[in-house]
Amino acid sequence: MERLLQVKIKLNLVEKLIGHKKIKTAVFISGKGSNLKNLIKFSKTKRSPILISLIVSNTTLAKGLKYSKQFNIKKKIYNFNDNKVSEKNILIFLKKNEINFICLAGFMKILSANFIKKFNGKIINIHPSLLPKYKGLKTHERAIENNDKFAGCSVHFVTEKLDSGKIIMQKRIKISSKDNPSSLARKVLKVEHKLYPLSILKIFN
Repeated sequence: MERLLQVKIKLNLVEKLIGHKKIKTAVFISGKGSNLKNLIKFSKTKRSPILISLIVSNTTLAKGLKYSKQFNIKKKIYNFNDNKVSEKNILIFLKKNEINFICLAGFMKILSANFIKKFNGKIINIHPSLLPKYKGLKTHERAIENNDKFAGCSVHFVTEKLDSGKIIMQKRIKISSKDNPSSLARKVLKVEHKLYPLSILKIFN
């Protein structure tokens, strides 16, 4: 009994030392930030392997920036007037803040091959289609125009080719005959909020 107690105490100490060290993560946004908010809430749970330490945006108009103040998370805005300069400054800032993982969540700038190489295998993105279908924009419009029976979302690693990295997880939903691009977008977004945390768990577990 005493030996068992000693083992438990030892395991608790090890867990405190190494088990709960979360991976410092930056989330890149351009819009409302609903996936950002969802990821922040997820990151505060015990099971989350990540800690959202930084919010990066390419525009001051991104409504999701409000979550910086709400959750006391550092934010930084880069205008991308000169992509090369902006990316260089972002990389410096990420290093300064010891960021080791990046989640793209509605980030509307395409990162360069050089930037992606610096974070090789450590950048993921959520895309509102069942990749490889409908890379790029207007995914819901295209799914409806093509009379698809299903839509959905994909979480994938970011590579030099747009929306072409290895898929981590996907989730599909039925397209109703009553759906339009807006209603379908709302339905897919709900699924995104579940899929993104699950994908992060899959990567690190």
